[in-house]
Amino acid sequence: MAEQPFAGAPDAAVRIVSLRGVDAAHLVLAGVDLSRCLFVGTVHLDQLRLEGACVFDKVPPPAGMGRGPRFTVRRTLAEEQHWRASRPGAARGWNTAVLGAGDVGPAQLEPVYRALRKAFEDGKNEPGAADFYYGELEMRRHDREGTTPAERGLPHGYWALSGYGLRALRAMYWLAATMLATVVLLMLFGIAQDTPKQQATGTIPADGGKVTFEIDKDDPQNPRSDRFTGKRFEKALNITLNSVVFRSSGQDLTTAGTYIEMFSRVTEPVLLGLAVLSVRNRVKR
Repeated sequence: MAEQPFAGAPDAAVRIVSLRGVDAAHLVLAGVDLSRCLFVGTVHLDQLRLEGACVFDKVPPPAGMGRGPRFTVRRTLAEEQHWRASRPGAARGWNTAVLGAGDVGPAQLEPVYRALRKAFEDGKNEPGAADFYYGELEMRRHDREGTTPAERGLPHGYWALSGYGLRALRAMYWLAATMLATVVLLMLFGIAQDTPKQQATGTIPADGGKVTFEIDKDDPQNPRSDRFTGKRFEKALNITLNSVVFRSSGQDLTTAGTYIEMFSRVTEPVLLGLAVLSVRNRVKR
């Protein structure tokens, strides 16, 4: 068809509405609109080549909700939009299914996202593959057909803490919250009132024989008042910052403080590592 009559049209973009049943082994798409395209059933989808500004649908956050971790904007497939719109209590903004789109769920969408992710990675576009990796794990997290609740718990935690290693700000928020909680708990229950002094006790025999001394140290005690002081805050912050890099501060702590420090030395380096991983996944080549 001659393209001249369409040159002045308000929207002259090329759209593809379905690739179902297509062998995409040698298919190259450049600068096309794939926001309504149906992919489930495409053969050799991992060998598809996408060049130029190929447009996929996105998930905008609902009005008034802001860009929170639950509604992160990302590229999605039309079929995921249809599935989410059909769920009970679905959030506003998901596109409903068109006639003939069929009924697909997470079990069918997970391999589609995986294939498109591989297509981007094979094209040396690692940052571009990030949204499809996110979609792949989202479908795995919501798939209730082939997984147990215990198996779904791991991707749920991975999603909540760092957005599958792709949301650095989410991991940093958790790290900051954990550090703040550690500082407060140490000031309340962890830091001793005074540094316990070592005491030596012994008995001198009357006949001048051998002398034996026992060196003991009192257990650290929490103060009964004035727990939120500048000096205690400085000590708590020092302990917390050392925990982030998996070091011990060497401070005298109460029994509760010892367990608080142990917990922070495990959780805070993990959260820092997730934040670094998220940045790496967004900038790697």
